[in-house]
Amino acid sequence: MEEKSDTMEFEVTGALMQSYTICKRQVWLMAHQIVPDQEHPYIEIGRLIDENSYQRDRKKIHFENVVLDLVRMEKDNILIGEVKKSSKAAESAKMQLLFYLYKLKQSGITAKGQLFFPEERKREVVELTPEFEIEVIKAIEEIKGIVHKEKPPAFIKIPYCKNCGYKEFCLS
Repeated sequence: MEEKSDTMEFEVTGALMQSYTICKRQVWLMAHQIVPDQEHPYIEIGRLIDENSYQRDRKKIHFENVVLDLVRMEKDNILIGEVKKSSKAAESAKMQLLFYLYKLKQSGITAKGQLFFPEERKREVVELTPEFEIEVIKAIEEIKGIVHKEKPPAFIKIPYCKNCGYKEFCLS
């Protein structure tokens, strides 16, 4: 695929980082403001869970190109939380949270991370190790490469397609 010749300035977001581990085509579509079906049941359910869970914590904190679901102090540590509907895509949620921890570290803020799956009553601790930091940096570069291509990556059917907000777009 050809790359765009212009050097558009582009910031990777947590949503793109999460999509990166699932579907490269979704990364391109999101980055080019092609919005998924907002009426899709899974998007609506995720929105409701996000709005109604952990109401005592600071929520939706905006930091640069990052939106943190939840921030709280635990002992002497800042805890950054990411709330998800299900642990089925825990690896992609982990990558998103690692990206947030990386962005905070770049600004001199050390924090711990935790994934929250309220419907399953599960939690998973996430720490930005040197190995994970390398993985995040590599993913950021690959996302930028995907986004700067003229066309999205070819459609590849994967198990996530059946619950994706882009399903109709990709299958039409």
